[in-house]
Amino acid sequence: MDRALALAAQAARGADVPVGAVVLDAAGRPVGEGRNLREETGDPTAHAEIVALRQAAASLGTWNLEGHTLVVTLEPCVMCAGAILQARIARVVFGAWDDKAGAAGSMYDVLRDRRLPYRAEVVGGVRADEASALLRAFFDARR
Repeated sequence: MDRALALAAQAARGADVPVGAVVLDAAGRPVGEGRNLREETGDPTAHAEIVALRQAAASLGTWNLEGHTLVVTLEPCVMCAGAILQARIARVVFGAWDDKAGAAGSMYDVLRDRRLPYRAEVVGGVRADEASALLRAFFDARR
């Protein structure tokens, strides 16, 4: 989570919502990372999770990230939850809950929906205070 928080801070310095993500292999080694890049790139899909999944898949030479863990500072949205399941991520660890758009247990629970063919283990609230503080500072500065 240290690296994900550092990436989130980088996103905020670049005018993007401060969210960072890291993909870890089964041994806990990072294989991909990302931060929100929507404002920087103009790409609506450039959420930290998507950027990290793309980097991990490119570095490993496969889309199938079965057995991997995604660590992210904010609960994934529906789009990111779909990508996480498509990549076969085994576990998602996140910081702050997203009561407006979260898809890992707050608004929706896409990652653990039994109607879907693949599900991920979810661990939420890890270092939530730090992740929330980054988000709060970012949005307070824009109001």
